[in-house]
Amino acid sequence: MGALVTLDLPEDSPMLGLPWIITFGPLSDADEWEPVVCGPYERPHALALAEAVVAEEQLMAVVEPLLPAVSAEEVRGEIAAAQVAAENEAARIEEADLYGDFEDTIDEELEAAAAENHRTEPLAPPTEAELRAGFARIAAKLTGGAA
Repeated sequence: MGALVTLDLPEDSPMLGLPWIITFGPLSDADEWEPVVCGPYERPHALALAEAVVAEEQLMAVVEPLLPAVSAEEVRGEIAAAQVAAENEAARIEEADLYGDFEDTIDEELEAAAAENHRTEPLAPPTEAELRAGFARIAAKLTGGAA
Protein backbone atom coordinates (compact mmCIF):
# COMPACT_ATOMS: atom_id res chain seq x y z
CA MET A 1 0.00 0.00 0.00
CA GLY A 2 1.27 3.45 -0.93
CA ALA A 3 0.58 6.91 0.44
CA LEU A 4 -1.84 9.63 -0.59
CA VAL A 5 -1.16 13.26 0.31
CA THR A 6 -3.63 16.10 -0.19
CA LEU A 7 -4.76 19.35 1.36
CA ASP A 8 -7.19 19.24 4.27
CA LEU A 9 -9.61 22.00 3.30
CA PRO A 10 -12.76 23.32 4.95
CA GLU A 11 -16.01 22.42 3.17
CA ASP A 12 -16.50 26.02 1.99
CA SER A 13 -13.02 26.45 0.49
CA PRO A 14 -13.09 27.94 -3.00
CA MET A 15 -10.16 25.65 -3.87
CA LEU A 16 -12.51 22.65 -3.83
CA GLY A 17 -14.06 23.85 -7.10
CA LEU A 18 -10.73 24.12 -8.93
CA PRO A 19 -9.38 21.42 -11.22
CA TRP A 20 -7.08 18.98 -9.39
CA ILE A 21 -4.03 17.04 -10.54
CA ILE A 22 -2.39 13.88 -9.24
CA THR A 23 1.37 13.46 -9.14
CA PHE A 24 2.45 9.83 -8.75
CA GLY A 25 6.01 9.19 -7.68
CA PRO A 26 8.21 6.72 -5.83
CA LEU A 27 7.41 6.14 -2.19
CA SER A 28 11.05 5.85 -1.17
CA ASP A 29 14.35 7.40 -2.14
CA ALA A 30 15.56 3.97 -3.26
CA ASP A 31 13.40 4.19 -6.39
CA GLU A 32 14.41 6.77 -8.96
CA TRP A 33 12.02 7.62 -11.76
CA GLU A 34 10.31 10.74 -12.99
CA PRO A 35 6.96 11.45 -11.36
CA VAL A 36 3.85 11.07 -13.51
CA VAL A 37 1.34 13.94 -13.47
CA CYS A 38 -2.28 13.19 -14.38
CA GLY A 39 -5.30 15.43 -14.69
CA PRO A 40 -6.98 17.78 -14.42
CA TYR A 41 -9.83 16.12 -12.55
CA GLU A 42 -12.58 17.23 -10.25
CA ARG A 43 -11.39 16.75 -6.67
CA PRO A 44 -13.55 13.72 -5.78
CA HIS A 45 -12.43 11.97 -8.96
CA ALA A 46 -8.78 12.80 -8.31
CA LEU A 47 -8.95 11.47 -4.76
CA ALA A 48 -10.73 8.26 -5.74
CA LEU A 49 -8.40 7.60 -8.67
CA ALA A 50 -5.27 8.25 -6.61
CA GLU A 51 -6.56 6.12 -3.76
CA ALA A 52 -7.33 3.22 -6.10
CA VAL A 53 -3.79 3.30 -7.52
CA VAL A 54 -1.89 3.60 -4.24
CA ALA A 55 -4.05 0.91 -2.60
CA GLU A 56 -2.31 -1.65 -4.80
CA GLU A 57 1.09 -0.06 -5.47
CA GLN A 58 4.01 1.18 -3.37
CA LEU A 59 3.67 4.75 -4.67
CA MET A 60 3.17 8.25 -3.36
CA ALA A 61 0.24 10.18 -4.82
CA VAL A 62 -0.04 13.92 -4.25
CA VAL A 63 -3.48 15.35 -5.06
CA GLU A 64 -3.44 19.12 -5.36
CA PRO A 65 -5.42 21.91 -6.97
CA LEU A 66 -4.40 23.19 -10.34
CA LEU A 67 -4.25 26.97 -10.17
CA PRO A 68 -5.09 28.30 -13.63
CA ALA A 69 -2.98 31.41 -14.16
CA VAL A 70 -4.06 33.84 -16.86
CA SER A 71 -0.97 36.06 -16.92
CA ALA A 72 2.78 35.90 -16.55
CA GLU A 73 2.47 38.04 -13.40
CA GLU A 74 0.19 35.45 -11.78
CA VAL A 75 2.73 32.74 -12.59
CA ARG A 76 5.55 34.86 -11.15
CA GLY A 77 3.48 35.43 -8.01
CA GLU A 78 2.97 31.67 -7.56
CA ILE A 79 6.69 31.05 -8.10
CA ALA A 80 7.59 33.72 -5.52
CA ALA A 81 5.15 32.23 -3.02
CA ALA A 82 6.65 28.76 -3.54
CA GLN A 83 10.16 30.12 -3.07
CA VAL A 84 9.20 31.87 0.17
CA ALA A 85 7.52 28.68 1.42
CA ALA A 86 10.67 26.66 0.62
CA GLU A 87 12.86 29.18 2.45
CA ASN A 88 10.54 29.05 5.47
CA GLU A 89 10.64 25.24 5.41
CA ALA A 90 14.44 25.24 5.24
CA ALA A 91 14.60 27.62 8.19
CA ARG A 92 12.16 25.44 10.15
CA ILE A 93 14.28 22.34 9.45
CA GLU A 94 17.45 24.15 10.59
CA GLU A 95 15.68 25.25 13.76
CA ALA A 96 14.40 21.72 14.38
CA ASP A 97 17.95 20.38 14.10
CA LEU A 98 18.93 22.66 16.95
CA TYR A 99 16.16 21.37 19.23
CA GLY A 100 15.56 17.80 18.15
CA ASP A 101 15.16 15.41 15.28
CA PHE A 102 12.76 16.87 12.74
CA GLU A 103 12.34 13.48 11.01
CA ASP A 104 11.09 11.88 14.24
CA THR A 105 8.45 14.60 14.50
CA ILE A 106 7.32 14.04 10.92
CA ASP A 107 7.18 10.27 11.42
CA GLU A 108 5.06 10.70 14.55
CA GLU A 109 2.69 13.05 12.71
CA LEU A 110 2.33 10.62 9.80
CA GLU A 111 1.66 7.72 12.15
CA ALA A 112 -0.98 9.73 14.00
CA ALA A 113 -2.65 10.70 10.72
CA ALA A 114 -2.66 7.08 9.57
CA ALA A 115 -4.20 5.97 12.85
CA GLU A 116 -7.02 8.48 12.36
CA ASN A 117 -7.86 7.08 8.93
CA HIS A 118 -10.37 4.36 9.80
CA ARG A 119 -11.38 3.54 6.24
CA THR A 120 -10.12 0.15 5.15
CA GLU A 121 -11.39 -0.04 1.55
CA PRO A 122 -10.31 2.50 -1.05
CA LEU A 123 -12.95 4.51 -2.83
CA ALA A 124 -14.08 3.03 -6.12
CA PRO A 125 -12.22 4.74 -8.96
CA PRO A 126 -14.40 6.84 -11.24
CA THR A 127 -15.47 5.33 -14.54
CA GLU A 128 -14.21 6.66 -17.84
CA ALA A 129 -17.62 8.24 -18.46
CA GLU A 130 -17.53 10.00 -15.07
CA LEU A 131 -14.02 11.30 -15.76
CA ARG A 132 -14.99 12.56 -19.22
CA ALA A 133 -18.03 14.34 -17.77
CA GLY A 134 -15.71 15.93 -15.20
CA PHE A 135 -13.33 17.02 -17.97
CA ALA A 136 -16.24 18.74 -19.71
CA ARG A 137 -17.24 20.57 -16.52
CA ILE A 138 -13.62 21.67 -15.95
CA ALA A 139 -13.32 22.89 -19.54
CA ALA A 140 -16.55 24.87 -19.12
CA LYS A 141 -15.22 26.49 -15.94
CA LEU A 142 -11.88 27.38 -17.51
CA THR A 143 -13.44 28.88 -20.62
CA GLY A 144 -16.12 30.82 -18.75
CA GLY A 145 -18.98 28.55 -19.83
CA ALA A 146 -21.71 27.25 -17.54
CA ALA A 147 -20.80 24.28 -15.39
